[in-house]
Amino acid sequence: MTRTPLPTDPTPRRRHLLAGLMLASSLLLWGPARGQPTAPALPTTAPAMAVERIELDAPVVLLGEVHDHPQQHALRARAFDALLARGGRPALVLEQLDAHRQAEMDRLRAQPGGIDAGTLIARVGGPGWHWPFYKPFIELALRHDLPIVAANVGRDAARAVMRDGLAAHGFDAQVPEALLATLAGMIERSHCGMISAPLAQRMALAQVARDQSMARALQAHAARGAVLLAGNVHVRTDIGVPHWLTPDVRARSVAIGVVEQGDATTAFDRRAVTPPHPRADPCADLRAPTARPTESPR
Repeated sequence: MTRTPLPTDPTPRRRHLLAGLMLASSLLLWGPARGQPTAPALPTTAPAMAVERIELDAPVVLLGEVHDHPQQHALRARAFDALLARGGRPALVLEQLDAHRQAEMDRLRAQPGGIDAGTLIARVGGPGWHWPFYKPFIELALRHDLPIVAANVGRDAARAVMRDGLAAHGFDAQVPEALLATLAGMIERSHCGMISAPLAQRMALAQVARDQSMARALQAHAARGAVLLAGNVHVRTDIGVPHWLTPDVRARSVAIGVVEQGDATTAFDRRAVTPPHPRADPCADLRAPTARPTESPR
């Protein structure tokens, strides 16, 4: 199959989309991505460069992100803090925590004296994420005794879905063909033409499993309110978590894409826009002669 290589200097929109998808899929298949961002600690004041503020004003909020963007995380943390200051007490649902760690996290939180955010992250936070971005949310959730919900499908479970299919592992296999094709195309492009279309299609099944897992977590806590922190692709209304919500929960939800200037994606209920975060070409490492996956899915 002939593939047209991507340009060496992607547009800002493509660059951050590729970076996010490459992080997600590298975690899925091969473990932590190399070269995690070394962004500074979150500022304590609203990011001066933010173009829009975020208002969390629905019972169920799906709050997107570009994973490596420090200003976006600071902006979202302030919005979450403001929601709690108004008396909101939602569950905090995290893409960044694997669902199979939920019981361990609950046990740690129940121990005498409780647990602080840093220790909790050290015990149940997986590799591949820049945890200083998420620590402020976890600190707020612990301070207000909110449920913290691990909503992601872990790497081993995702591989099992790729191997056996969705239904074999308790997920809904009735996936619209267009939705699956869109995800597979995005995944193939995000790997700079260096994975096959069949592999991208199997990875799309794992992406669907993750979206369904997050949707189930939101629905389980919708009665009290819930805020999901996840990548922008997950919160898209056409192919992400909103598609898998029940109609009643979807009617009470808002999906907010937190995007960079130059990203014209409109598949959100609302958008918040920030300046782009500088980053290198995400395809450079994959083009290097030594860039090889350490293992392949079976």
